[in-house]
Amino acid sequence: MPSSAPQPEQLRLFSDGRTPNSPHPVLIYRQLPLAGPSPADAFERLFDCHLWPSAWRGTVYDYHHYHSTAHEVLGVASGSVRVMLGGENGQEVELKAGDAVVLPAGTGHCALHASEDFQVVAGYPVDQQYDMQRPDAATHDAARERIAQVGVPISDPLAGTQGALVTLWRGEAAPVSR
Repeated sequence: MPSSAPQPEQLRLFSDGRTPNSPHPVLIYRQLPLAGPSPADAFERLFDCHLWPSAWRGTVYDYHHYHSTAHEVLGVASGSVRVMLGGENGQEVELKAGDAVVLPAGTGHCALHASEDFQVVAGYPVDQQYDMQRPDAATHDAARERIAQVGVPISDPLAGTQGALVTLWRGEAAPVSR
């Protein structure tokens, strides 16, 4: 992505005792300049070249969940969605085709409403394997321990090594993954 890439919106979310969330901010990129035969293909190429290999195309689950062992990027290839980020009492965010959201490990997410043509492309940093966790007070502390071990990626999935993720997340003294 060129250096003129838009700066992402930042959303800070905190633990609610069930959903751990993350000390890193969620990054929301709006209306990215995508080039190629399709937005889904463009997101896949973008993620792949920034060391966040694309993993699947589909939708966002309609139940609250998070990943305690990996960060996740979602690029909206078509349609629109209203998601709840941060858990059951989190913050609603509208995303539409051309937008992308970077979710640090532990960030709760759930689709509240999606258009019929909604599709996302997902990616994860090269050295991270995602798990699936549901908000639960009984597993919260163990999940927080796993989340604390997830390193900061060496590049932003949308803007590479000079992207906002690198600057914002590394400035917070978290472990760096290679």
